[in-house]
Amino acid sequence: MKFTAAFTAFCIAAVQVSGSALPKRGAAAPTDVQVLNFALTLEYLENAFYSQGLAKHSEADFEKAGLPSWVRGRFEQIAKHEATHVSFLKTALGEGNAVEPCTYDFNDNSVKDFVDFSGMVETVGTSAYTGAAQLIGDKDYLTAAASILATEARQTAWVNSAVRGGAPWSTSFETPLDVNQIYTIASSVITSCPSGNAKLLPPTIAAFPSLTIPADAMPGKTVKLAYKPAKGASKSAKKYVAFISGLDTVFVPLGSSGEVEIPKDLYGVVFAVVTTNGTMVDDKVTVAGPAFLNFGFGSDGGPEAFKI
Repeated sequence: MKFTAAFTAFCIAAVQVSGSALPKRGAAAPTDVQVLNFALTLEYLENAFYSQGLAKHSEADFEKAGLPSWVRGRFEQIAKHEATHVSFLKTALGEGNAVEPCTYDFNDNSVKDFVDFSGMVETVGTSAYTGAAQLIGDKDYLTAAASILATEARQTAWVNSAVRGGAPWSTSFETPLDVNQIYTIASSVITSCPSGNAKLLPPTIAAFPSLTIPADAMPGKTVKLAYKPAKGASKSAKKYVAFISGLDTVFVPLGSSGEVEIPKDLYGVVFAVVTTNGTMVDDKVTVAGPAFLNFGFGSDGGPEAFKI
């Protein structure tokens, strides 16, 4: 199947609504220091993932997984990039002004797990810097963040194409996510953080309830979602699933039993959020998620599974 640039506007069912995925800047926007500490929190996570993963998975393990030895060498280079990003941000923030690393459980028990998570964490990192750009006031900080963003995007493209045998991109635009959306995804592998970190991060930072989507989910298929609503959330309020891709969002009504039909024309990386609003995605109306989805597609635009 071929895809067009305007697929979300013209190729969806009548019950679906398309909107913009641009995150809204709140009235009480975080300071530059808080935004940089948020970025450092993510860089710590990436740094820990690569250092721990490469210590766990040897060159022989990569070869057993069907990957040439040079792939692990490239991952070692990415690990150095992430360590450099950590050092850079800590220096920019100055002593006493930077958050400390958290502890993590990446559950990467195989090289395939490692590669899959790498593709996700690089994609999420790129979306984090894209979404946070509007929050940075200092032009020097903004330029530095843009420089890191570009490197994260290149790493994402390499993992998904050269390593996994899929597409190096999704749509014409990167997907911007806001602070709480990113923190929700990151929280899935964070087991604990130093108590002093909270005062250095954006004051409204919080993780939404996690959203689980079946592993066999694919465009055009009806699946059942799983999540635990936050305390006090209305159980009777009508809910929707927002499928965010690039700068487009497609809203689909969520069934009373948690079932939803995934729009058939989605492809590439998609973030799914359960919301009580069918026309916009905002922290105030978010019920659960985002959940990370990646629908592989070939050079002809048709569905194509990743090779690893």
